[in-house]
Amino acid sequence: MAALVQCELCPRACEIAPGGRGDCRVRVNLDGRLTALTYGFPCSLHIDPIEKKPVFHFLPGTPTLSLATVGCNLHCKNCQNWEISQRNPEEVEALELPPARLVELARQNQCPSLSFTYTDPVIYFEYTLDTCTAARAAGQKTILVTAGYINPDPARELFRVTDVARIDLKAMSEKFYREVCDATLKPVLATIVLARELKVLVEIVHLIVPTLNDSDADLKQLCEWVAANAGRDVPLHFSRFHPQHKLTHLPPTPVATLHRARDIARAAGLRYVYLGNILENDAANTYCPKCHKLLLARTGFSLLENRLRDGKCPDCATEIYGVWN
Repeated sequence: MAALVQCELCPRACEIAPGGRGDCRVRVNLDGRLTALTYGFPCSLHIDPIEKKPVFHFLPGTPTLSLATVGCNLHCKNCQNWEISQRNPEEVEALELPPARLVELARQNQCPSLSFTYTDPVIYFEYTLDTCTAARAAGQKTILVTAGYINPDPARELFRVTDVARIDLKAMSEKFYREVCDATLKPVLATIVLARELKVLVEIVHLIVPTLNDSDADLKQLCEWVAANAGRDVPLHFSRFHPQHKLTHLPPTPVATLHRARDIARAAGLRYVYLGNILENDAANTYCPKCHKLLLARTGFSLLENRLRDGKCPDCATEIYGVWN
């Protein structure tokens, strides 16, 4: 008789009965063996500008082959991709694309990178790991767009073959993580620190949700943690919330709140702070942290100008955090 299987991928530590599924919906116990039903079967495949991830300090202006499978190990009430993140594999149409084929598609479409995005690559860990390994062997780059809810050992294995970790830091509050995301905060913080230790390029996104994580105290705590633990060079993107999924009763984030958050982040010493989901002249621009000259101009997901020379400011020669060529 088949036994329970313990999944050790994420902090949920699901004990899965024979024929049962983990919390993420895609990891199952088949005859006593843990199996990911979505391996090799993405439900979404697109070519996006890298700025859409958003990733601003890695190969700017380039396209990235972007994919996802169904499922997620978080259940965020504001999820914009809930139609696939909160579904079972058999409920969504999928393509059959093994890792080698994904790498070939990226090459054919002149995409220097692949992005695991839309849902969370943590829950299709084996597929992500094998694709990242194949991509590295082929000279292509890889980007994880993730909430970072993963245990240290599998995170370490994945980060060793990953170039960029674009991590959501949803709040500096266990209460927020429990009530809004059905998760916990500390593993996410540990993932950010680990990614930095392993020399993965890190960018952090913080979605500001009105009444839930938008106080000055909330923002100050988050910015000071990022500065002290991730580093002042790590880009921080403040993103505007729009009502969706289970939080349609809340208003959009006021633009003034985003400006206030940016001021708080700069006061905390963060060098690269961006505003997302709004169109303003300087919301997505990169400025030199020393001489404050404009280096990269962006609008929406488009790169308009890149003045960097060999990764440095052309005016004062300050080296800018990132991978630029």
